[in-house]
Amino acid sequence: MIGALIKALGQLSDPRLARVLKWGVLGALIAYAALVAVIWVVLANLTLFANVWADWGTDLAIGALALVLPILFFPALTTTIMGPMLDGVAEAVEARHYPQLGPGRPQPTSEVILGTLRFLALTVLVNLLALPVYGILLFTGFTVVLATLINGYLLGREYFELAAFRRMDPAAARLMFRANLGRLWLAGIIIAFLFSLPLLNLAAPVIAAAFMTHVAETLRMRLNPV
Repeated sequence: MIGALIKALGQLSDPRLARVLKWGVLGALIAYAALVAVIWVVLANLTLFANVWADWGTDLAIGALALVLPILFFPALTTTIMGPMLDGVAEAVEARHYPQLGPGRPQPTSEVILGTLRFLALTVLVNLLALPVYGILLFTGFTVVLATLINGYLLGREYFELAAFRRMDPAAARLMFRANLGRLWLAGIIIAFLFSLPLLNLAAPVIAAAFMTHVAETLRMRLNPV
């Protein structure tokens, strides 16, 4: 798995990956700024208390939370923005490292978009449901651990399917995911860790797609070495 990650990082200079990275980072930053701006505009027109100081203090606290909360959903946000382009990353990895495979399974645009939106909705829903637990664990240091475990599973599943669907029927790919849950969850935790690193998190979707392409292809070849 470490070898797969090293290969993924080593291919970042590939023009095909660099192009996805450039447009994906730009889109993610714009989306993040827009989300924060919308929250701030809503807060500016929202009065919670009659007392000016109490209302101002509450707005300040919620405003700070508005800056932090989108970070929790940053993996889903950037993956959604880059989602339709990440198939090109997998294609570039296959072309360099697995040229014998030939063209991948054609994926309808609707399949890619619906899969990306499903991942976004699931990630937001799961993390929102986990917010009370995050709050309880806030001062224990385990909030980051729990968030990494949750997002590790979600990211491992999403990026595995992105890579595996190129070579396998979706039903067979999901069976493979369940059969290798521990390994792929660990791969997802590695991806979640990449998303937690400042600056590197902007490139994380591209690195994750390349990394998981290697992981998925290794598992597929074990199942069918011919």
